[in-house]
Amino acid sequence: MKHENSQSSSAKLFGSSFEKSFKQAMTPFEEFVHAEASSGLLLMACTIAALVIANTGLYTAYDAILHTKITIGGGDFVISLSLHHWINDGLMALFFFTVGLEIKREILVGELADRRQAILPIAGALGGMIIPALIYVAINGNSDAIDGWGIPMATDIAFAMGVLALLGKRVPRPLIGFLLALAIVDDLGAVLVIAAFYTDQINTSALLFAGGALIMLILSNMAGIRRPLPYVVFGILLWLGMLKSGVHATLAGVITALTIPANSYCEALPFVQRMRELNTQFEDLNEQRKHIMENGSQQKILQSMENFVHKMESPLQRMEHNLHTWVSFLIIPIFALANAGIPIDLSTLGVTMMHPVTLGVILGLIVGKLIGISFFSWLVVKIGWSRLPQGVTMGQITSVALLAGIGFTMSIFIAGLAFDNPHYLLNAKIGILAASLAAGIIGYIALLLSTQKS
Repeated sequence: MKHENSQSSSAKLFGSSFEKSFKQAMTPFEEFVHAEASSGLLLMACTIAALVIANTGLYTAYDAILHTKITIGGGDFVISLSLHHWINDGLMALFFFTVGLEIKREILVGELADRRQAILPIAGALGGMIIPALIYVAINGNSDAIDGWGIPMATDIAFAMGVLALLGKRVPRPLIGFLLALAIVDDLGAVLVIAAFYTDQINTSALLFAGGALIMLILSNMAGIRRPLPYVVFGILLWLGMLKSGVHATLAGVITALTIPANSYCEALPFVQRMRELNTQFEDLNEQRKHIMENGSQQKILQSMENFVHKMESPLQRMEHNLHTWVSFLIIPIFALANAGIPIDLSTLGVTMMHPVTLGVILGLIVGKLIGISFFSWLVVKIGWSRLPQGVTMGQITSVALLAGIGFTMSIFIAGLAFDNPHYLLNAKIGILAASLAAGIIGYIALLLSTQKS
Protein backbone atom coordinates (compact mmCIF):
# COMPACT_ATOMS: atom_id res chain seq x y z
CA MET A 1 0.00 0.00 0.00
CA LYS A 2 2.81 2.36 0.87
CA HIS A 3 4.46 1.64 -2.47
CA GLU A 4 1.16 2.30 -4.29
CA ASN A 5 0.73 5.60 -2.48
CA SER A 6 4.26 6.54 -3.45
CA GLN A 7 3.52 5.68 -7.08
CA SER A 8 0.30 7.67 -6.92
CA SER A 9 2.16 10.62 -5.48
CA SER A 10 4.79 10.36 -8.17
CA ALA A 11 2.14 10.11 -10.88
CA LYS A 12 0.46 13.21 -9.52
CA LEU A 13 3.74 15.07 -9.48
CA PHE A 14 4.64 14.09 -13.01
CA GLY A 15 1.10 14.78 -14.16
CA SER A 16 1.19 18.34 -12.97
CA SER A 17 4.31 20.45 -12.95
CA PHE A 18 6.56 18.03 -14.85
CA GLU A 19 3.95 17.33 -17.51
CA LYS A 20 3.36 21.06 -17.86
CA SER A 21 7.09 21.66 -18.31
CA PHE A 22 7.31 19.02 -21.02
CA LYS A 23 4.33 20.49 -22.81
CA GLN A 24 6.11 23.83 -22.80
CA ALA A 25 9.25 22.27 -24.27
CA MET A 26 9.82 23.01 -27.95
CA THR A 27 11.37 21.11 -30.80
CA PRO A 28 14.70 22.49 -32.11
CA PHE A 29 12.81 23.95 -35.09
CA GLU A 30 10.21 25.66 -32.88
CA GLU A 31 12.89 26.89 -30.49
CA PHE A 32 14.91 28.34 -33.38
CA VAL A 33 11.84 30.10 -34.82
CA HIS A 34 10.83 31.44 -31.40
CA ALA A 35 14.34 32.74 -30.68
CA GLU A 36 14.66 34.39 -34.10
CA ALA A 37 11.24 36.02 -33.80
CA SER A 38 11.90 37.33 -30.29
CA SER A 39 15.40 38.57 -31.17
CA GLY A 40 13.97 40.28 -34.24
CA LEU A 41 11.72 42.39 -32.03
CA LEU A 42 14.68 43.23 -29.77
CA LEU A 43 16.72 44.10 -32.87
CA MET A 44 14.05 46.55 -33.96
CA ALA A 45 14.17 48.22 -30.54
CA CYS A 46 17.98 48.51 -30.61
CA THR A 47 17.90 49.96 -34.12
CA ILE A 48 15.40 52.62 -33.07
CA ALA A 49 17.50 53.37 -29.96
CA ALA A 50 20.67 53.77 -32.07
CA LEU A 51 18.88 56.12 -34.48
CA VAL A 52 17.54 58.22 -31.61
CA ILE A 53 21.00 58.45 -30.02
CA ALA A 54 22.63 59.38 -33.33
CA ASN A 55 20.19 62.23 -33.90
CA THR A 56 20.32 63.83 -30.45
CA GLY A 57 22.96 65.43 -28.27
CA LEU A 58 24.11 61.94 -27.25
CA TYR A 59 25.81 61.33 -30.60
CA THR A 60 29.17 62.86 -29.58
CA ALA A 61 29.52 60.51 -26.60
CA TYR A 62 28.20 57.58 -28.68
CA ASP A 63 30.77 58.18 -31.42
CA ALA A 64 33.61 58.65 -28.90
CA ILE A 65 32.78 55.36 -27.16
CA LEU A 66 32.75 53.44 -30.46
CA HIS A 67 36.16 54.85 -31.42
CA THR A 68 37.76 54.05 -28.07
CA LYS A 69 40.88 51.92 -28.63
CA ILE A 70 41.08 48.58 -26.83
CA THR A 71 44.46 46.83 -26.87
CA ILE A 72 45.30 43.26 -25.92
CA GLY A 73 48.60 41.38 -25.97
CA GLY A 74 52.12 42.64 -25.48
CA GLY A 75 55.62 42.55 -26.89
CA ASP A 76 55.68 41.58 -30.56
CA PHE A 77 52.05 40.48 -30.52
CA VAL A 78 49.60 43.33 -29.99
CA ILE A 79 46.07 43.79 -31.29
CA SER A 80 44.77 47.33 -30.97
CA LEU A 81 41.30 47.98 -32.37
CA SER A 82 38.50 50.44 -31.73
CA LEU A 83 35.46 49.19 -29.84
CA HIS A 84 33.54 49.37 -33.12
CA HIS A 85 36.06 47.04 -34.78
CA TRP A 86 36.07 44.65 -31.81
CA ILE A 87 32.30 44.37 -32.23
CA ASN A 88 32.37 43.95 -36.02
CA ASP A 89 35.48 41.73 -36.23
CA GLY A 90 35.35 40.00 -32.86
CA LEU A 91 31.81 39.56 -31.55
CA MET A 92 30.49 39.06 -35.07
CA ALA A 93 32.85 36.08 -35.44
CA LEU A 94 30.56 34.33 -32.93
CA PHE A 95 27.57 35.34 -35.05
CA PHE A 96 29.25 33.80 -38.11
CA PHE A 97 30.16 30.72 -36.05
CA THR A 98 26.48 30.23 -35.26
CA VAL A 99 25.61 30.82 -38.91
CA GLY A 100 28.14 28.11 -39.84
CA LEU A 101 26.56 25.66 -37.37
CA GLU A 102 23.12 26.40 -38.82
CA ILE A 103 24.39 25.90 -42.38
CA LYS A 104 25.96 22.54 -41.50
CA ARG A 105 22.85 21.34 -39.66
CA GLU A 106 20.53 22.37 -42.49
CA ILE A 107 22.69 20.57 -45.06
CA LEU A 108 22.93 17.40 -42.96
CA VAL A 109 19.42 17.00 -41.53
CA GLY A 110 17.43 20.16 -42.20
CA GLU A 111 15.51 21.75 -45.04
CA LEU A 112 18.52 21.40 -47.35
CA ALA A 113 19.14 17.69 -46.70
CA ASP A 114 16.56 16.49 -49.26
CA ARG A 115 17.92 17.50 -52.68
CA ARG A 116 14.53 17.88 -54.36
CA GLN A 117 13.13 19.76 -51.40
CA ALA A 118 16.25 21.92 -51.16
CA ILE A 119 16.18 23.05 -54.80
CA LEU A 120 13.32 25.49 -54.15
CA PRO A 121 14.95 27.61 -51.38
CA ILE A 122 18.36 27.31 -53.06
CA ALA A 123 16.95 28.62 -56.35
CA GLY A 124 15.04 31.36 -54.54
CA ALA A 125 18.14 32.41 -52.61
CA LEU A 126 20.29 32.48 -55.77
CA GLY A 127 17.72 34.64 -57.53
CA GLY A 128 17.51 36.82 -54.44
CA MET A 129 21.27 37.40 -54.60
CA ILE A 130 21.84 37.71 -58.36
CA ILE A 131 19.01 40.10 -59.31
CA PRO A 132 19.62 42.62 -56.46
CA ALA A 133 23.34 42.72 -57.31
CA LEU A 134 22.54 43.31 -61.01
CA ILE A 135 20.12 46.13 -60.16
CA TYR A 136 22.75 47.80 -57.98
CA VAL A 137 25.40 47.46 -60.70
CA ALA A 138 23.01 48.86 -63.31
CA ILE A 139 22.63 52.01 -61.22
CA ASN A 140 26.24 52.36 -59.97
CA GLY A 141 28.22 50.57 -62.68
CA ASN A 142 29.94 53.71 -63.94
CA SER A 143 31.13 54.99 -60.55
CA ASP A 144 33.59 53.98 -57.85
CA ALA A 145 30.59 53.02 -55.69
CA ILE A 146 30.24 49.77 -57.65
CA ASP A 147 31.97 47.90 -54.81
CA GLY A 148 28.68 48.01 -52.92
CA TRP A 149 27.05 45.44 -55.22
CA GLY A 150 27.08 42.84 -52.44
CA ILE A 151 25.03 44.98 -50.02
CA PRO A 152 21.49 44.22 -51.33
CA MET A 153 22.19 40.47 -51.60
CA ALA A 154 21.59 39.77 -47.89
CA THR A 155 18.47 38.88 -45.88
CA ASP A 156 18.19 39.43 -42.12
CA ILE A 157 16.48 36.33 -40.77
CA ALA A 158 15.95 37.76 -37.25
CA PHE A 159 14.07 40.81 -38.55
CA ALA A 160 12.08 38.69 -41.01
CA MET A 161 11.09 36.21 -38.29
CA GLY A 162 10.14 39.13 -36.05
CA VAL A 163 7.63 40.23 -38.69
CA LEU A 164 6.34 36.65 -39.05
CA ALA A 165 5.84 36.54 -35.28
CA LEU A 166 3.31 39.35 -35.59
CA LEU A 167 1.17 37.09 -37.79
CA GLY A 168 1.24 34.19 -35.33
CA LYS A 169 -0.16 30.78 -36.25
CA ARG A 170 -1.77 31.92 -39.49
CA VAL A 171 1.61 31.50 -41.23
CA PRO A 172 1.98 27.88 -42.47
CA ARG A 173 4.86 26.03 -40.83
CA PRO A 174 6.26 24.89 -44.24
CA LEU A 175 6.43 28.56 -45.30
CA ILE A 176 8.53 29.34 -42.22
CA GLY A 177 10.77 26.41 -43.15
CA PHE A 178 11.16 27.82 -46.66
CA LEU A 179 12.16 31.23 -45.30
CA LEU A 180 14.67 29.69 -42.87
CA ALA A 181 16.25 27.55 -45.61
CA LEU A 182 16.30 30.54 -47.95
CA ALA A 183 18.05 32.65 -45.30
CA ILE A 184 20.61 29.89 -44.59
CA VAL A 185 21.56 29.67 -48.30
CA ASP A 186 21.57 33.47 -48.42
CA ASP A 187 23.98 33.59 -45.47
CA LEU A 188 26.23 31.02 -47.15
CA GLY A 189 26.24 33.13 -50.31
CA ALA A 190 27.11 36.24 -48.31
CA VAL A 191 29.99 34.41 -46.62
CA LEU A 192 31.39 33.31 -50.00
CA VAL A 193 31.02 36.84 -51.40
CA ILE A 194 32.88 38.32 -48.40
CA ALA A 195 35.66 35.74 -48.75
CA ALA A 196 36.06 36.14 -52.51
CA PHE A 197 35.44 39.84 -53.11
CA TYR A 198 35.86 41.77 -49.87
CA THR A 199 39.31 40.62 -48.85
CA ASP A 200 42.25 43.00 -48.31
CA GLN A 201 45.83 42.39 -49.40
CA ILE A 202 46.90 38.92 -48.28
CA ASN A 203 49.57 38.39 -45.59
CA THR A 204 50.95 34.97 -46.54
CA SER A 205 52.61 34.21 -43.19
CA ALA A 206 49.44 34.96 -41.23
CA LEU A 207 47.38 32.92 -43.69
CA LEU A 208 49.71 29.94 -43.21
CA PHE A 209 49.31 30.30 -39.45
CA ALA A 210 45.53 30.25 -39.93
CA GLY A 211 45.91 27.20 -42.14
CA GLY A 212 47.79 25.39 -39.36
CA ALA A 213 44.96 26.15 -36.92
CA LEU A 214 42.45 24.83 -39.47
CA ILE A 215 44.42 21.58 -39.83
CA MET A 216 44.31 21.12 -36.05
CA LEU A 217 40.53 21.68 -36.09
CA ILE A 218 40.10 19.04 -38.80
CA LEU A 219 42.37 16.59 -36.93
CA SER A 220 40.35 17.16 -33.73
CA ASN A 221 37.21 16.21 -35.63
CA MET A 222 38.83 13.14 -37.19
CA ALA A 223 40.13 12.04 -33.77
CA GLY A 224 36.57 12.07 -32.43
CA ILE A 225 37.19 14.84 -29.89
CA ARG A 226 33.80 16.01 -28.66
CA ARG A 227 34.71 18.44 -25.89
CA PRO A 228 34.45 22.09 -26.97
CA LEU A 229 37.79 23.32 -25.53
CA PRO A 230 40.10 22.23 -28.41
CA TYR A 231 37.73 23.76 -30.96
CA VAL A 232 37.57 27.00 -28.95
CA VAL A 233 41.38 27.22 -28.70
CA PHE A 234 42.11 26.40 -32.35
CA GLY A 235 39.15 28.53 -33.46
CA ILE A 236 40.61 31.56 -31.66
CA LEU A 237 44.02 30.86 -33.25
CA LEU A 238 42.32 30.65 -36.65
CA TRP A 239 40.59 33.98 -35.97
CA LEU A 240 43.88 35.62 -34.99
CA GLY A 241 45.59 34.32 -38.11
CA MET A 242 42.82 35.52 -40.38
CA LEU A 243 42.68 38.89 -38.60
CA LYS A 244 46.32 39.46 -39.55
CA SER A 245 46.05 37.81 -42.98
CA GLY A 246 43.77 40.29 -44.73
CA VAL A 247 40.94 37.77 -45.10
CA HIS A 248 38.06 39.03 -43.00
CA ALA A 249 38.40 37.58 -39.52
CA THR A 250 34.72 36.76 -39.05
CA LEU A 251 35.03 34.03 -41.69
CA ALA A 252 37.02 32.08 -39.10
CA GLY A 253 33.71 31.59 -37.29
CA VAL A 254 32.10 29.84 -40.26
CA ILE A 255 35.17 27.72 -40.98
CA THR A 256 35.46 26.61 -37.34
CA ALA A 257 31.76 25.72 -37.25
CA LEU A 258 32.12 23.41 -40.23
CA THR A 259 34.70 21.33 -38.30
CA ILE A 260 32.42 20.74 -35.28
CA PRO A 261 31.36 17.06 -35.03
CA ALA A 262 27.73 16.43 -35.94
CA ASN A 263 27.46 12.76 -34.93
CA SER A 264 26.17 11.25 -31.69
CA TYR A 265 28.50 9.25 -29.45
CA CYS A 266 25.97 6.47 -28.91
CA GLU A 267 23.08 4.88 -30.81
CA ALA A 268 19.43 5.65 -30.03
CA LEU A 269 18.41 2.17 -28.79
CA PRO A 270 21.18 1.75 -26.18
CA PHE A 271 20.51 5.31 -25.07
CA VAL A 272 16.80 4.61 -24.53
CA GLN A 273 17.51 1.36 -22.69
CA ARG A 274 20.08 2.96 -20.39
CA MET A 275 17.83 5.93 -19.62
CA ARG A 276 14.99 3.55 -18.70
CA GLU A 277 17.29 1.70 -16.32
CA LEU A 278 18.43 4.95 -14.69
CA ASN A 279 14.86 6.22 -14.47
CA THR A 280 13.77 3.02 -12.71
CA GLN A 281 16.68 3.29 -10.26
CA PHE A 282 15.79 6.92 -9.60
CA GLU A 283 12.14 6.04 -8.85
CA ASP A 284 13.15 3.20 -6.51
CA LEU A 285 15.42 5.50 -4.50
CA ASN A 286 12.58 8.00 -4.17
CA GLU A 287 11.10 5.70 -1.49
CA GLN A 288 13.50 7.28 1.00
CA ARG A 289 11.58 10.58 0.63
CA LYS A 290 14.76 12.62 0.97
CA HIS A 291 15.26 15.99 -0.62
CA ILE A 292 17.27 15.61 -3.81
CA MET A 293 20.17 17.55 -2.26
CA GLU A 294 20.31 14.99 0.58
CA ASN A 295 20.03 11.96 -1.66
CA GLY A 296 23.54 11.29 -2.96
CA SER A 297 22.45 8.19 -4.89
CA GLN A 298 19.82 10.11 -6.81
CA GLN A 299 22.32 12.86 -7.58
CA LYS A 300 24.69 10.29 -9.09
CA ILE A 301 21.87 8.94 -11.25
CA LEU A 302 20.98 12.43 -12.43
CA GLN A 303 24.63 13.03 -13.34
CA SER A 304 24.67 9.75 -15.28
CA MET A 305 21.53 10.85 -17.11
CA GLU A 306 23.13 14.17 -18.01
CA ASN A 307 26.28 12.42 -19.25
CA PHE A 308 24.25 10.11 -21.47
CA VAL A 309 22.19 13.00 -22.84
CA HIS A 310 25.45 14.75 -23.80
CA LYS A 311 26.66 11.58 -25.49
CA MET A 312 23.45 11.32 -27.46
CA GLU A 313 23.41 14.99 -28.39
CA SER A 314 25.95 15.97 -31.06
CA PRO A 315 28.50 18.70 -30.23
CA LEU A 316 27.15 20.74 -33.16
CA GLN A 317 23.62 20.60 -31.79
CA ARG A 318 24.73 21.40 -28.24
CA MET A 319 26.93 24.34 -29.29
CA GLU A 320 24.23 25.80 -31.53
CA HIS A 321 21.68 25.51 -28.75
CA ASN A 322 23.98 27.10 -26.16
CA LEU A 323 25.17 29.94 -28.40
CA HIS A 324 21.99 30.86 -30.18
CA THR A 325 20.48 32.78 -27.28
CA TRP A 326 23.70 34.76 -26.69
CA VAL A 327 24.02 35.61 -30.38
CA SER A 328 20.36 36.48 -30.86
CA PHE A 329 19.83 38.47 -27.68
CA LEU A 330 23.26 40.01 -27.05
CA ILE A 331 25.67 40.04 -30.00
CA ILE A 332 23.24 41.07 -32.77
CA PRO A 333 21.57 43.79 -30.64
CA ILE A 334 25.04 45.16 -29.74
CA PHE A 335 25.93 45.13 -33.46
CA ALA A 336 22.73 47.07 -34.19
CA LEU A 337 23.49 49.64 -31.48
CA ALA A 338 27.02 50.10 -32.86
CA ASN A 339 26.12 50.27 -36.55
CA ALA A 340 22.60 51.67 -36.90
CA GLY A 341 23.46 54.99 -35.29
CA ILE A 342 23.14 57.09 -38.44
CA PRO A 343 22.87 60.90 -38.17
CA ILE A 344 20.12 61.91 -40.61
CA ASP A 345 19.90 65.45 -41.99
CA LEU A 346 16.22 65.91 -42.81
CA SER A 347 16.96 68.97 -44.94
CA THR A 348 19.00 66.87 -47.40
CA LEU A 349 17.15 63.56 -46.97
CA GLY A 350 15.46 63.88 -50.36
CA VAL A 351 18.81 64.27 -52.10
CA THR A 352 20.28 61.38 -50.10
CA MET A 353 17.42 59.08 -51.06
CA MET A 354 18.03 59.79 -54.75
CA HIS A 355 21.80 59.16 -54.51
CA PRO A 356 22.82 56.21 -56.74
CA VAL A 357 24.17 54.22 -53.76
CA THR A 358 21.00 54.71 -51.71
CA LEU A 359 18.79 54.04 -54.72
CA GLY A 360 20.77 50.95 -55.73
CA VAL A 361 20.46 49.46 -52.25
CA ILE A 362 16.73 50.24 -51.91
CA LEU A 363 15.74 48.94 -55.34
CA GLY A 364 18.09 45.97 -54.98
CA LEU A 365 16.59 44.89 -51.66
CA ILE A 366 12.93 45.53 -52.44
CA VAL A 367 12.54 45.03 -56.20
CA GLY A 368 15.52 42.72 -56.68
CA LYS A 369 14.58 40.33 -53.87
CA LEU A 370 10.94 40.28 -55.01
CA ILE A 371 11.78 39.47 -58.64
CA GLY A 372 14.74 37.19 -57.92
CA ILE A 373 13.16 34.95 -55.28
CA SER A 374 9.70 34.82 -56.87
CA PHE A 375 10.84 34.18 -60.44
CA PHE A 376 13.54 31.63 -59.65
CA SER A 377 11.19 29.76 -57.28
CA TRP A 378 8.39 29.76 -59.87
CA LEU A 379 10.83 28.61 -62.58
CA VAL A 380 12.10 25.49 -60.73
CA VAL A 381 8.51 24.51 -59.88
CA LYS A 382 7.36 25.14 -63.46
CA ILE A 383 10.05 22.96 -65.04
CA GLY A 384 9.48 20.23 -62.45
CA TRP A 385 12.77 20.39 -60.57
CA SER A 386 11.00 21.04 -57.27
CA ARG A 387 7.53 21.59 -55.83
CA LEU A 388 5.90 24.02 -53.47
CA PRO A 389 5.75 22.89 -49.81
CA GLN A 390 2.42 21.37 -48.81
CA GLY A 391 -0.15 24.05 -48.01
CA VAL A 392 2.00 26.87 -49.44
CA THR A 393 0.91 28.96 -52.43
CA MET A 394 2.98 30.91 -54.93
CA GLY A 395 1.40 34.07 -53.57
CA GLN A 396 2.83 33.27 -50.14
CA ILE A 397 6.27 32.65 -51.68
CA THR A 398 6.00 36.11 -53.27
CA SER A 399 5.08 37.59 -49.88
CA VAL A 400 8.17 35.97 -48.34
CA ALA A 401 10.22 37.39 -51.23
CA LEU A 402 9.07 40.86 -50.20
CA LEU A 403 9.93 40.12 -46.57
CA ALA A 404 13.41 38.96 -47.65
CA GLY A 405 14.12 42.57 -48.62
CA ILE A 406 14.90 43.17 -44.94
CA GLY A 407 18.68 43.06 -45.21
CA PHE A 408 19.72 44.75 -42.01
CA THR A 409 22.53 42.88 -40.20
CA MET A 410 24.46 41.28 -43.07
CA SER A 411 23.83 44.22 -45.43
CA ILE A 412 25.27 46.72 -42.97
CA PHE A 413 28.18 44.37 -42.34
CA ILE A 414 28.98 44.11 -46.07
CA ALA A 415 28.55 47.89 -46.48
CA GLY A 416 31.28 48.41 -43.90
CA LEU A 417 33.58 46.14 -45.92
CA ALA A 418 32.67 47.68 -49.29
CA PHE A 419 33.14 51.37 -48.55
CA ASP A 420 35.99 53.34 -47.04
CA ASN A 421 34.22 56.47 -48.26
CA PRO A 422 32.11 57.65 -45.28
CA HIS A 423 29.64 59.41 -47.60
CA TYR A 424 28.93 56.21 -49.52
CA LEU A 425 28.72 54.22 -46.28
CA LEU A 426 26.19 56.66 -44.82
CA ASN A 427 24.07 56.54 -47.97
CA ALA A 428 24.25 52.74 -48.02
CA LYS A 429 23.10 52.50 -44.38
CA ILE A 430 20.22 54.89 -45.00
CA GLY A 431 19.22 52.81 -48.02
CA ILE A 432 19.38 49.61 -45.95
CA LEU A 433 17.21 51.07 -43.18
CA ALA A 434 14.69 52.53 -45.63
CA ALA A 435 14.46 49.33 -47.66
CA SER A 436 14.22 47.13 -44.55
CA LEU A 437 11.41 49.27 -43.14
CA ALA A 438 9.50 49.26 -46.44
CA ALA A 439 10.08 45.53 -47.01
CA GLY A 440 8.91 44.72 -43.49
CA ILE A 441 5.67 46.71 -43.86
CA ILE A 442 4.86 45.60 -47.41
CA GLY A 443 5.85 42.00 -46.67
CA TYR A 444 3.65 41.95 -43.57
CA ILE A 445 0.63 43.25 -45.50
CA ALA A 446 1.25 40.80 -48.36
CA LEU A 447 1.53 37.84 -45.95
CA LEU A 448 -1.56 39.01 -44.07
CA LEU A 449 -3.57 38.98 -47.31
CA SER A 450 -2.05 35.76 -48.68
CA THR A 451 -2.64 33.78 -45.48
CA GLN A 452 -6.26 34.86 -44.95
CA LYS A 453 -8.62 31.95 -44.50
CA SER A 454 -11.18 31.74 -47.27
